[in-house]
Amino acid sequence: MLMYFRSFEPAINFAKQMLVKYGKPVPVGHWQGLNVKGKPDMVSYEVTNIHFSCEVSPDIDELKRQIEPNLPWADDHFLERVGRVGLNPGEQYKNWPYYVRQKSNDVHRTEGGKFTHTYMERIWPKATESEYWKGKNPLGIRYEYGDLDDLVNLLIREPLTRQAFLPIWFPEDTGAVHGGRVPCTLGYHFMRRDDKLHIWYPIRSCDFIRHFRDDIYLACRLLLWVLDEVKRKDYDTWKDVIPGNLTMNIYSLHVFAAEITSLRG
Repeated sequence: MLMYFRSFEPAINFAKQMLVKYGKPVPVGHWQGLNVKGKPDMVSYEVTNIHFSCEVSPDIDELKRQIEPNLPWADDHFLERVGRVGLNPGEQYKNWPYYVRQKSNDVHRTEGGKFTHTYMERIWPKATESEYWKGKNPLGIRYEYGDLDDLVNLLIREPLTRQAFLPIWFPEDTGAVHGGRVPCTLGYHFMRRDDKLHIWYPIRSCDFIRHFRDDIYLACRLLLWVLDEVKRKDYDTWKDVIPGNLTMNIYSLHVFAAEITSLRG
């Protein structure tokens, strides 16, 4: 059942209550690509298939009020994500509050000081510093990879398209064969209907305490960014279009089992 909300405050509270009421401990064995078997404090407390839709305000300050993301980090990292450079590692990961507190992300760095992936690389694959591609357009099985600008151009060519999907999960993530971190976000799907541009957000795994609010906020910011870009390039076709809904499907919403009591208060 899809739950619909006019504001993100009740949407976030709904997800919290589902986690508190229906969540169960699950010893998944790994967290962020790290082996946590035998560590009871790292057991996940999880609820599956949280699904809701919420209106997205065009006012960024109102979104901040409703969602309460980690600021200023979320704004700074969003600008890094849409900067048209496939950065790895980038700079803003060091300012993420939980990195500052834990310094935990350093264990996720691979040889050469890079992460297994970044959102910047996945959004702008043609502008990465990948040793495999060496500045050339990356190839899939038959065609060159697309990026966020290609998605914007598709919406301009075909405003009612059902094909405007931005993947964050890439084929190299399948099976996690490299043994490291893989993206939590699967991708973002944009679709215009009537005079609203909507976004769908499937995410396989989401930590309620550390990531949930930021994930919502960054998806909303991306919707507003795409809408601004299509209006900038084709104002006459898009001038009356406003932000629609964010529909989010979380396959696993979780916290550590030791943290669930903090959500019950």
